[in-house]
Amino acid sequence: MVMTRGFGVDIGGSGIKGGLVDLEMGALDGERLRIATPQPSTPDAVADVVAEIVEKFGWDGPVGITLPCVVKRGVALSAANVDKGWIDTDAQALFARRLGRAADQVVVLNDADAAGVAEMEFGAGVGKDGLVVLLTFGTGIGSAVFLDGKLVPNTEFGHLEVDGHDAEKRAAASVKEDKGLSWAEWAPRVSRYVTVLENLIWPDLVIAGGGVSKKAEKWLPLLEVRTPVVAAALKNDAGIVGAAVAATRGFQH
Repeated sequence: MVMTRGFGVDIGGSGIKGGLVDLEMGALDGERLRIATPQPSTPDAVADVVAEIVEKFGWDGPVGITLPCVVKRGVALSAANVDKGWIDTDAQALFARRLGRAADQVVVLNDADAAGVAEMEFGAGVGKDGLVVLLTFGTGIGSAVFLDGKLVPNTEFGHLEVDGHDAEKRAAASVKEDKGLSWAEWAPRVSRYVTVLENLIWPDLVIAGGGVSKKAEKWLPLLEVRTPVVAAALKNDAGIVGAAVAATRGFQH
């Protein structure tokens, strides 16, 4: 039986969002629920919020969950913008236990990878071959890389060194906010970062996601890079949609 609905939860440093997903349309099926990320964002505290969201919807099928972490075989190996207690946590087992599901009913993946899966399936990456990079500009910079439509998981290109700095410390959307930069002041930082990335991997297309993708017309035209850069189509819902898609396919790496 082909599932037409799925469920995704997107865990971020400030908020945890979840909802039902229409897997044919690649869009939320109804309203999403957002709950502030607990502080400190320990694994147990976050798992409680995830369970609260899933239970609110009465969902009893597979669940896809994103983490701002490198995730291999369900285990978190890093922790960006969440509590360092996540490192080496078997997130898949933790969530399965908390949700009362078998381990194979829970899929955990990197948040940018999930957003990329959604964009390649339903958004700006549909039908795009070659090397496609999704970059999410938010608290940090997340990356998802696809070669001929196939995900290369757990890239961490937001942490490239650019002019002696961690790239996301210079070009994340949070830096624009914290420093009160205008779009015209922030865009050259993004251009410099994308240029470094271009010279390393020569992508065919860059998809710009994260909250600032909603204002793409204000800054994408200001970029001075050689690769075509387009706005993500699913905006901030991409993580939830991608997580739901991954869960229904039993995504594993």
